[in-house]
Amino acid sequence: MNMLLSITAIIAAVAFPLYLVFRKDAVSLPTPLTCALVLSAILELFNLLVVNNPEHFYDMMKFSLITEAVMIPVWLWFALTHARPSELHTLSISLRITLATSPLIVVATLILPIRSFIYSPDFVSEKILFLSTNGFIFYLLILFYLVTALIKLEQTLVQSTWTSRWKIKYELLGAGAFLTLLVIYYSQGLLFRTINLDLAPMRSFVLIVAIAMMFYSRLKRDSGVTTVHVSQQIACKSAVLLAVGVYIGFLGVVGEGMKYFGNGFHHSLIFALVFLTGLALLTILLSETVKRRVTIFIHKNFYQNKYDYRTQWLQFTDRLSASQTSDNLLHSIISEFCDTFGMGSGTLFIINQERDTYRLATSVGMENISTVCFGMNDPAVEYFAVNKWIYDVRENIAVANNLHREFFSSSGACFIVPLFMSDLVDGFIILGRPHSSKEIYTHEDFDLMRTLGKQASSALQNLRLSDQLACSRELAAIGKVSTFVMHDLKNLVSAVSLLLENAQEHITVPAFQNDLLMSLGNTVIKMRAIISRLKHLPEKHSLQMSPVNLLAMVQDTAAMVTGRTLEVIGTTVIAEADREELQKVTLNLMLNAVEATEGNSPVTVEVGVHGSPFIRVKDKGCGIPAAFIQHVLFKPFTSTKKQGMGIGLYQSRQIIEAHGGRIEVESSIDNGSEFTVWLPKMQPIVV
Repeated sequence: MNMLLSITAIIAAVAFPLYLVFRKDAVSLPTPLTCALVLSAILELFNLLVVNNPEHFYDMMKFSLITEAVMIPVWLWFALTHARPSELHTLSISLRITLATSPLIVVATLILPIRSFIYSPDFVSEKILFLSTNGFIFYLLILFYLVTALIKLEQTLVQSTWTSRWKIKYELLGAGAFLTLLVIYYSQGLLFRTINLDLAPMRSFVLIVAIAMMFYSRLKRDSGVTTVHVSQQIACKSAVLLAVGVYIGFLGVVGEGMKYFGNGFHHSLIFALVFLTGLALLTILLSETVKRRVTIFIHKNFYQNKYDYRTQWLQFTDRLSASQTSDNLLHSIISEFCDTFGMGSGTLFIINQERDTYRLATSVGMENISTVCFGMNDPAVEYFAVNKWIYDVRENIAVANNLHREFFSSSGACFIVPLFMSDLVDGFIILGRPHSSKEIYTHEDFDLMRTLGKQASSALQNLRLSDQLACSRELAAIGKVSTFVMHDLKNLVSAVSLLLENAQEHITVPAFQNDLLMSLGNTVIKMRAIISRLKHLPEKHSLQMSPVNLLAMVQDTAAMVTGRTLEVIGTTVIAEADREELQKVTLNLMLNAVEATEGNSPVTVEVGVHGSPFIRVKDKGCGIPAAFIQHVLFKPFTSTKKQGMGIGLYQSRQIIEAHGGRIEVESSIDNGSEFTVWLPKMQPIVV
């Protein structure tokens, strides 16, 4: 039975290549597969001769060993070229070296005596070959070739399209089954340092099945016309698998060597090596720098293009669409840019509502940059606004002003990616601290940056429009509410009017007087409750401008705050303003400061001039989160107070902007806040 299996395997391994030769499309004959099958048939033949002619054991095993040394690299050659581009330059340097050095194994089997590889004390009664040190190393190398070939076959199958996979599936599965059997066969030999030739019929059986699957694939599915290109992501994953494989092989070699040092030393050292090398491997695999360098190496040696553009585009789009909030969207944009281009830090600046300043929106890997901002006329902004191209900070650092030059240097900035909307710079992304300092960025990188920048611009525009739509809906809702409130107020006013009419006739009646006072009191309570539910939201203010003594106005306003004494400091300053509207702003800031502080913590109001007149309200309260200040502080209907409507600061900014001024905010958690109202300089009177 064993002989029958071996003979059948030999016939099948020779007949299938002959079938390929006499096919009409013999020009597509896969030479590696033909050579691999013929060598497999020769190996089966020599093993059959060894078993049946034990008197010539060492002579036959010499030829068998040489055949194995040639056959396994040929199977690797098949795995590297089948249904793939067959040019040599598509292979990595390590694989080229592996194939180039494989003849050395053949030379070693030719030069060294067979007894330096294997020996068998009683082969006639027991078909077992014992491995010497050279034999152990030989089959360890064979196993390395086999595992590499299996990995490449798996890559080819996984990365093929549906149509291609349908054609090549059975051929690859057949070859993979045979190589898997060889891995098991030789790994068992390494484990026990013996090769059991009684298991050879199992190899023959699997070879027959593998050839049958290949024949079916060629006959029914014509698998010889397909070319599969392995994606860059799978190539990167293969590098990880290779590293793990090297690690496992290293442990095996160390374990083999440690047996000569005694049991106690063996166990303790093996444990230490397993732990330390495993920890080192994990550290390396999790290193962004190492990952980026491996990626660059693969791109440089395997592919003409550095990026898989389809994958990058889909990944970027999916990440943006998965963002549930505006903060998540902004963070996703920066994170994706950093991941794609191998950067350790990134920052997104977006133009403000007044469209005169670019302020920080979010950042990754950068700290203490909340105060950095860019103006429309800054040299760096003008550069990429005019050139409409990526700004290379390293080559154009002299273009930036001193402040931004210092920021670029401290943050390790490399590139600025402008985000355009209707030919205007809507914002920009600053990328810095590359994981690999030796990476060279070319126009291919810049083209992808600009393409992803366009997608990011669209996402930011959609976010802005969504915020505006939400604000409009909220204002419309307030308008509807105000209609009902006005109706209630009208009813209350009508009730008061009736009381006044009746008072003209019955004011002298004591009972009427009591009812009048009670009714007026209830009406006042109702009107206050209604007014508290609705506040005035002026979009534009009609101001009554006149010279205003800011210090006096602040002192009068502070006196209106009951229950807390405010400290008013500063000098007399005259500014052109609407006193009543400006007093509303000052009172709102004072009340916010008082509500934010507990106990007798001081609240200070300062009046002065620093280039322009200002009113500054300071407190030592709970503070405001930085993200809240950047994104929602001055938006209507958002507030940090439990009972707040989020209208006061929105209204205050509207009033100050109508004056031509601005409000600045500085705050930190648990350290208090500082609001500064800046007013324009008073124009001199022309006589």
